[in-house]
Amino acid sequence: MHESQDDRQPSPGTPPGAQAPVSFDRHAGTYDQLHADSIKASGESTVYFAEYKLQCLERLRAREPILDFGCGIGNLTEQLVKRFVGVHGYDPSSESLRIAKDRAPSATFQHVLSEVPDGTFQTAVLAGVLHHVPPANRTALLSDVMQKLAPGGKVVVFEHNPFNPLTRRAVAACEFDDDAILLWPWQLRGVLKGAGFAEVHLKYIVFFPKFLAALRPLEPKLGRLFMGAQTMCTATKPG
Repeated sequence: MHESQDDRQPSPGTPPGAQAPVSFDRHAGTYDQLHADSIKASGESTVYFAEYKLQCLERLRAREPILDFGCGIGNLTEQLVKRFVGVHGYDPSSESLRIAKDRAPSATFQHVLSEVPDGTFQTAVLAGVLHHVPPANRTALLSDVMQKLAPGGKVVVFEHNPFNPLTRRAVAACEFDDDAILLWPWQLRGVLKGAGFAEVHLKYIVFFPKFLAALRPLEPKLGRLFMGAQTMCTATKPG
C-alpha cells in the first residue's frame, strides 16, 4: 500500500518550497528495480536513460562544476563523473545518498541544502525532480537552484512528457511515482521564467524504443516533435 501524501514529512535537507517524501528513503534499495519495471516497454535498462541524459549534456557543452540536484541513488551522477570533474550531488533522502556515494565516489554529496555552495555551479541538472514537487512549490525550488548557480550558469531540467501515452502509463505503474504530477511543456517553461531564469528553451527527447534503435541517430533533429517520451528544458541565470 502506498502511503498517502499527507503522511509524508519533509526530510531535514529539504529545500524551502519543496516536499521530500520519506518514501524515497523507503524505496532507495528497490528504486532501480522499480524503475526498470516501469520502463520495460522501452526494451532498455535504467542505465540507457542515464547515458542518454549525459549525451544531451555533452551536446549542450555543459560546463563544470555540475550540480545534480535531486540526484537520488546516483543514476545520473554515476554517468556525470565519467565525463566531468567537479560533480556535486544533492538530495534530501539520506538513504538514497548512501547508495549514490558508492556509485560515484569521486563526486561530492550534500544532504542539507544550505551546505551546497551558493553562486558556484556552471550547470545544474534536475532529472525527474519537479514532478515530485507540489506545483505551488516549484518556483521556490527553482529559485533555490538559481541561488546555487554562478551568474550565466545554466539549469537543465529533464521531465516526463505527458503528451506521450507510454510515458503516462509508465508513471502510473511506478510505485515511487505515486505522488507525481507531470508538467506540461508550457508549465515547465512558465515555472522557470517565474523563478527568474532567462533564455528558456524546451525540446522533446527519447523517441525510439530498443527495437527501433537504428533510428536513434535522428533524435537530435526531432526536438520539436511533441511525442518524445521526455522533455529537456534549458535556461540561464541572468548575469
